[in-house]
Amino acid sequence: MTSPLNGTLNGIAPLSHLGVIRVEGEDAAKFLHGQLTQDFALLGPHQARLAAFLSPKGRMLASFIGFKRGPAEVLLVCSRDLLAPTLKRLSMFVLRAKAKLTDATADFAQYGLVGDAIPGGAQPAWTRTEVGAASVVHLYPADGQPRALWVAPAAEPAPAGAPLGEALWLWSEVLSGVATLSAPVVEAFVPQMLNYESVGGVNFKKGCYPGQEVVARSQFRGTLKRRAFIAHAAGDVTVGAEVFATNDLGQPCGTVVQAAPAPGGGVDAIISMQLSAAQEVLQAGGVPLALQPLPYALLEDI
Repeated sequence: MTSPLNGTLNGIAPLSHLGVIRVEGEDAAKFLHGQLTQDFALLGPHQARLAAFLSPKGRMLASFIGFKRGPAEVLLVCSRDLLAPTLKRLSMFVLRAKAKLTDATADFAQYGLVGDAIPGGAQPAWTRTEVGAASVVHLYPADGQPRALWVAPAAEPAPAGAPLGEALWLWSEVLSGVATLSAPVVEAFVPQMLNYESVGGVNFKKGCYPGQEVVARSQFRGTLKRRAFIAHAAGDVTVGAEVFATNDLGQPCGTVVQAAPAPGGGVDAIISMQLSAAQEVLQAGGVPLALQPLPYALLEDI
């Protein structure tokens, strides 16, 4: 995999591709606990959650990074192109719960922090720290560099540090191996097809939520046949493109989930693919793909 060039992957990037859903009310965490794949009932002030919102068939409709700003306020960070339909669908399930959901994107500034730009240095993934009014959510690293998400009220000063550029942040997202769902791949995956159970995105001990039976069956009955991989392409590949093994160009074996230009040339991508094709010669849109090592262990291997 392409590596940072002369410390390129270090600094601060504004994140215009993300939006924020605010969930307010005394039942905010309880409501989310019943809708998402992670445990929000026990979410502490110094924790964050990676979570997915699923269809009844267990397919991902959105993914979130969620955390509490107070006892009755939870923020959900998601891909901006999914915010409106996700907000509408989640709101349908509020019913008698004391929780109100709104689009709070304009109320918050979001930055990606990499390397030396992270206040206080690296922390374990899904740890939340505070810097004044800002929430700093620590993420999975990219090629050894620590990363974090900065979310602060829009009127607060921006974090200090060297400018990184949003394109390099998007590249770091791919290198981390933790996919953010976007519109082209809605309803394409159960969470394990993106390795979510291995990166803290699924809690198998919590109560029911939409799609929970499908997720549990995939995990415990050995029916899962797809996983997420990182791949490098010499040319351009796009999110949603089908992946083929060159020995069977009539039947796709995978899908491009996330992609970003690599500083050294070409494109790095997260692909979700049949395990049986992992040893084959692969391509997407006619562009050859070379699989790279995952930066974390899969749950079944731990």
